[in-house]
Amino acid sequence: MPKLKTKSGAKKRFKVTGTGKIKRKKAYKSHILTKKGTKQKRRLGHATTVSKSDENNVRLMLPNLV
Repeated sequence: MPKLKTKSGAKKRFKVTGTGKIKRKKAYKSHILTKKGTKQKRRLGHATTVSKSDENNVRLMLPNLV
């Protein structure tokens, strides 16, 4: 069976933690920041984990990293 390729977009966007969870950045932090509050922008800067329902789809995109 041939090796599976990792999706290029996914490898740029996701990292795997030591416990096996998948880290991601939050959306809505790239542009149109003037109308967003300071508190909202600060919270959007922190990383979070991929939800359980989406985790299987992300793992399929990252066969070699997970």
